[in-house]
Amino acid sequence: MFSKITVVGAGNVGATAAQRLAEKQLARTVVMVDVVEGLPQGKALDQWQAAPIEGFDTHIIGANDYGPAAGSDLVIVTAGIARKPGMSRDDLARTNAGIVRAVAQEIGARCPDAIVVVVSNPLDLMCWVVKETTGFGRERVIGMAGVLDTARFRAFLAEELSVSVEDIEAMVLGGHGDTMVPLISHTSISGIPVTQLLDRATLDRIVARTRDGGAEIVSHLKTGSAFYAPSAAVVQMVEAVARDKHRILPCAAWLEGEYGIRGTYVGVPCKLGRRGLEQIVEIELSPEERAALKRSAAHVQETMDELTR
Repeated sequence: MFSKITVVGAGNVGATAAQRLAEKQLARTVVMVDVVEGLPQGKALDQWQAAPIEGFDTHIIGANDYGPAAGSDLVIVTAGIARKPGMSRDDLARTNAGIVRAVAQEIGARCPDAIVVVVSNPLDLMCWVVKETTGFGRERVIGMAGVLDTARFRAFLAEELSVSVEDIEAMVLGGHGDTMVPLISHTSISGIPVTQLLDRATLDRIVARTRDGGAEIVSHLKTGSAFYAPSAAVVQMVEAVARDKHRILPCAAWLEGEYGIRGTYVGVPCKLGRRGLEQIVEIELSPEERAALKRSAAHVQETMDELTR
């Protein structure tokens, strides 16, 4: 258990993550910070009043400034805006980069020893902004995307095969969205290679649905986007760190030569423990998967270059 975890952003993802953190008692105190006056305070008070029912002692508090966040062991960054009609991806990247940069400055000043888990989009780019702004080492700035994409992939496979999600072993690497890389060669059901149970056309359909997983939810909601699964994904990462579990999960990490990639964030298998990113695990990829991972990294590099122009 940590002493204090801060969640920046009290929207649907941030607030739901805060509730899950408290229910799992991963910290003595969970702080929600948001610029909207009264929003984090009201949600935190509501969540704290659930404690006697759910049986947790983690105290949840809300604030409009970073004072209560000082000294946090871990910070989750969910701040940023959603893409609006008529807004280009470049516009979204620049807007959210400004927001996340301001958040990172506060983290660096008030939580100098914290581990940071980034959720804000565009994910890989925002990880880089946090790392550059705080000056933290790569072991302390990691991004959540692969855990969510993998969960969607596993859920769709379980549905197709009519088996328990617990029996699906899979991993999705690369960027979040069109450049994600589901590892078909490492996907199995209770040890049975998935290619023995599903034909390639079916697998391709499931991969496509995984890539469009967020958009499919948005199409139903009309306004807003996914938050139950994203919050569960980030809390799974935080639990691995807080409880020093040494779990291997797909996370966005800064690569320094691993997989032949250097100087960018991309989703890869990461061992997470009390120090944050403890190891990037290099596994054997098929030629197709390795090429796709490099394309994903190149796409992130392009967005980094565009942001610095």
